[in-house]
Amino acid sequence: MNNTFNMNRFGLLLKRQWLEFGKIYLISLVVLLGIVIGFYSYNIPSPFKNNNFDYDGNLDMRFRYPLFLILGFVFISIVASSYFNILGQKSRAILELMTPASVFEKFLAGVVYTALISLFSYLLIFYLTDLAFVKYLNGHLNAFNHPGIKKVESIPQEVFRDEGFGKYWGYFFALPFLITSIFLLGSIYFNRFHYIKTALSVMVFVGLASYLVVRFSVWLMENKVRYHHNFRNDDKDQILLAILLITSLITVIIWAITYIRLKEKEV
Repeated sequence: MNNTFNMNRFGLLLKRQWLEFGKIYLISLVVLLGIVIGFYSYNIPSPFKNNNFDYDGNLDMRFRYPLFLILGFVFISIVASSYFNILGQKSRAILELMTPASVFEKFLAGVVYTALISLFSYLLIFYLTDLAFVKYLNGHLNAFNHPGIKKVESIPQEVFRDEGFGKYWGYFFALPFLITSIFLLGSIYFNRFHYIKTALSVMVFVGLASYLVVRFSVWLMENKVRYHHNFRNDDKDQILLAILLITSLITVIIWAITYIRLKEKEV
């Protein structure tokens, strides 16, 4: 039997982890659903409210996008930050580390739950909630008594109808995996207050990196003659491609560090 990875053993590990992690995860999904429904119920256009329409004369559903991004970041980061937190408790950590599975299988199970299942669950819950409210609005358009009112589109319909987003969204594909990888590493690296310490570490790192980039740019451009250059689509594609490659590379590196850290815990 392969000591590094065995499909049957990995399947049993996923089932075993679900018994521990699944309860908290299901509760978090219920809380997530309640938050999304609450925000939609409060912000959705209503015949009894004023300012129901945006600048284009359509029903104003712009609140969905900041809600989707902010709530998505909070949800997937909290799930990732709580996965390995049991290793910070010595009495329970010993039992966890004695689980008959390889380090790679335990690491891979963490990636599956935090990077794949959590992201898919969030997208599914948000989409179904959005679709339900959109169906409700479209079924009651006459109540707004507004001439030429258009039907509301769900988020996927509205987003992918935008040619710009439809072309460039793939460049940010690795971003949610980068977020989960950072907080997954924090869950195994810190013994207590995993989420807070990881968030503070990220803020310090981003702030320091931004400062160094700005200072380097100022030093590089100092005493240089300004040259006018038209920003072409090719330049934009190259920048976005660089973002995709950098975020993907950093994600893989952080996953590798997480695996090494988990291996050190086993020892």
